[in-house]
Amino acid sequence: MRQSFFYGTVILILAGGVTKLFGFAHRIVLSRIIGAEGMGLYQMVVPLLYFLITVTTFGLPVAIAKQVAETEAAKDHRQTRRFLFVSLLFASGISLAVCTLLLFFSQQLAALLFADKRAHIVMLAAIPIIPIASISLVLRGYFQGKQNMIPTAVSQLLEQVVRMALVAVMTMTFLDSGIEYATAGAVASIIFGEAAGLLYIFWQYRKGSRKTAAQMLGRTFLTRVTASTSSMRQLVHVALPVTMSRVIGSIAYVLEPMIVPFALVIAGYAISDATGLYGQFAGMAVPLLLFPTFLTNSLSVSLVPAVAEAAYQKNAPLVHRRIYQAMRITLVIGAPCTVLLTVFAEPICALLYGSQYQEVGIILKGLAPFSVFLFFQAPLAAALQGLDYAQVVFRNTLIGAIVKILAMFVFTSQPGFGIYGTVIALNIGITLVTLLHFASLTKKIGFTVDILEFSKIGATMLVMGYSGSYITHHWLQGTTVASSLLVSVPVSCCLYLLLLIALRVLGKQDVKRIPWIGEQLAVFFPRR
Repeated sequence: MRQSFFYGTVILILAGGVTKLFGFAHRIVLSRIIGAEGMGLYQMVVPLLYFLITVTTFGLPVAIAKQVAETEAAKDHRQTRRFLFVSLLFASGISLAVCTLLLFFSQQLAALLFADKRAHIVMLAAIPIIPIASISLVLRGYFQGKQNMIPTAVSQLLEQVVRMALVAVMTMTFLDSGIEYATAGAVASIIFGEAAGLLYIFWQYRKGSRKTAAQMLGRTFLTRVTASTSSMRQLVHVALPVTMSRVIGSIAYVLEPMIVPFALVIAGYAISDATGLYGQFAGMAVPLLLFPTFLTNSLSVSLVPAVAEAAYQKNAPLVHRRIYQAMRITLVIGAPCTVLLTVFAEPICALLYGSQYQEVGIILKGLAPFSVFLFFQAPLAAALQGLDYAQVVFRNTLIGAIVKILAMFVFTSQPGFGIYGTVIALNIGITLVTLLHFASLTKKIGFTVDILEFSKIGATMLVMGYSGSYITHHWLQGTTVASSLLVSVPVSCCLYLLLLIALRVLGKQDVKRIPWIGEQLAVFFPRR
């Protein structure tokens, strides 16, 4: 069932929000059962797991979404089947090869990668996740190319529900055998979640494409491979730069915990203090900064096939309209998130982490104003990928990563900056990559934005921030942190929404597109 760009985006945003909340709940439950020691083992293995899934999928979810969108626009269903077959073959082959290497060299890899040898058990439990997740992501990309976001949304929710239902049981079952086995049980709950998501999305495929599935299975394997050689080249053309972009991001992420503490020691901090400051930056402040990005990441998933389809049809006005629509949604959603994280950084951190971590609030306050650039980054990259400029995204990402890593060392090692040098470097990296993406899009297709409309949203941000700060410091002074946030956050958000309506940034036609409740809500909105 094909959906409009806006409808599919809203479905993914809603599913992403629920999934994010389930993910937080999963972490809370897990940390209460296995404690800090178990969470340490879990955190050693899970980032590696997701990095390997990124490698094994080889950028195929983005590539197949783009290519399927084009073949569907051309009504070439045979080519759609070829792209799906090649993607599944690629993902299965690479993931099985990676799993085989992990099984045969697990002891050596665990000794090389992990400080705690008990992580070896956890890593073994995680291996089956790789092929299941890889195949599931390819099938999601296929449905996204058909501009049907429901299978992706439902499979994500199903994964989290199954994980939440099983994590406590599987962890407690193995707790008596040792903390490493309990943690392995927790990782194994991810297997069942991923398997449930895969079964659902495969059922959706079989239900909607019985003829397609029969045609794929009705031909010999060698015949299908021979016929799909050109399709493979087309997929690799898109998938390789997407993969390289993600690998560059992962490498920068791996280098960061090595560089920042070392630079802090050069700046004069003791090793324990340097480790603690980096923990506050990367483990407390940055996750809060990244939390709202599920909104714009959902938007970017819908944008790739939508732009690819319009570009294939050589419909330049539609390409510009869809990209601008994405930019507008990003700013409308991202603006209040930026304001809330900036104005309420310290009380939010005090509420979540305790008053003893005042530094976290200050760090977040330094990062938050630049989060608006972070929100734009994924949709801009998605637009370039949809237009077949994935190599441009890779180039921009590489430049941003190099500048960020160099700036982190230079600024953080200065005694006058310390951890705030890391904050400056991250802000530089985020802003640079986003501006490079926007400049590339402008150069390639002449894309522009409506300055007046964006200025209106910027003005509402300032009013929202001022009102939230005024309410907190004048009307609610002396109240508890929780009470203050409970009043000032909703009031400032309502004011933001009312201003958007008054300035005719939001109108009846925008609200009508919201799935299920749009028609009812539109009654209360004026025409733009």
